[in-house]
Amino acid sequence: MFTTLVAVIAALVLGHLAPSLLATLRDWRWFGRGLGWLRAQLGESAAHYSVLLLVAPCVLLVGLLQWALAGRLFGLPALLFGVAVLALCWGPRDLDRDVEAVIDAEDEATAALAASRLQAAGGSMREDAPGLVEATAINALRRWFAPLFWFLLLGPLGAVLYRLLAQSSQGLQSQQLSTEERRSGDVLLAVLEWPVAQLMTLSMALVGNFDTVFSAWRRAAGNRWALQLGFLAEAARASVGAELVEEAEEARLAGQVPADERYPELRDAMSLVWRMLLLWMTLLALLVIAGWVG
Repeated sequence: MFTTLVAVIAALVLGHLAPSLLATLRDWRWFGRGLGWLRAQLGESAAHYSVLLLVAPCVLLVGLLQWALAGRLFGLPALLFGVAVLALCWGPRDLDRDVEAVIDAEDEATAALAASRLQAAGGSMREDAPGLVEATAINALRRWFAPLFWFLLLGPLGAVLYRLLAQSSQGLQSQQLSTEERRSGDVLLAVLEWPVAQLMTLSMALVGNFDTVFSAWRRAAGNRWALQLGFLAEAARASVGAELVEEAEEARLAGQVPADERYPELRDAMSLVWRMLLLWMTLLALLVIAGWVG
């Protein structure tokens, strides 16, 4: 738990203090080159096993290092290894910076480029406010919360497993795969993301309007055993809409004019994501303190 908490803080701090360095380190093109080489060696008949044959050794190597470092030198090597792995698997782009770029864009061309970067990990491809809110929620899942969840459950091994599968299914590397391979990858990725999306929705309800989020979750079939993430996007749009209504009502009662801001929905969506992450980190901190006290 302590390693996870430190690793998350380090990933966030490094992302703001050394964005260029981390952008270089988080370059997953080596994975694409390895995938292309492996597919060429296997031939068409066995190419559909290429992702598995490339991901498995990487995950196995990280797992062996994780096991070898466990318990050595009071856990310091394992801590540093965990911080490094999660920092690399975080992102690969910083979500808050991409959201700020969309809000601060001064012309349509810049706004379109910023929106495409925000939508890099999936979600809605529309550039209207609801589409950008959905993209923020889905990208928060794939850039932050899913690596964090699987790191928490399995350690560095889990974060690497998720990031490599996400890159093969949603990254530029997916262009090398056939339609059937991408479909299979999407199903496997959905298995890893579905529990994270459910926990994110619960967190959203706790830090926002519970009734609004719960109604949106049920309306989008979040209470069914289906590997779909639509309920997360629906809950995010509903929660942001409810918060904007509340802010407008508070401004009206105070005799103020609501601020004229570009994409206020996007600002609220990012604020919501930050509150959700803060909730997760607070729970981790409480678990760490409970472990020390116990």
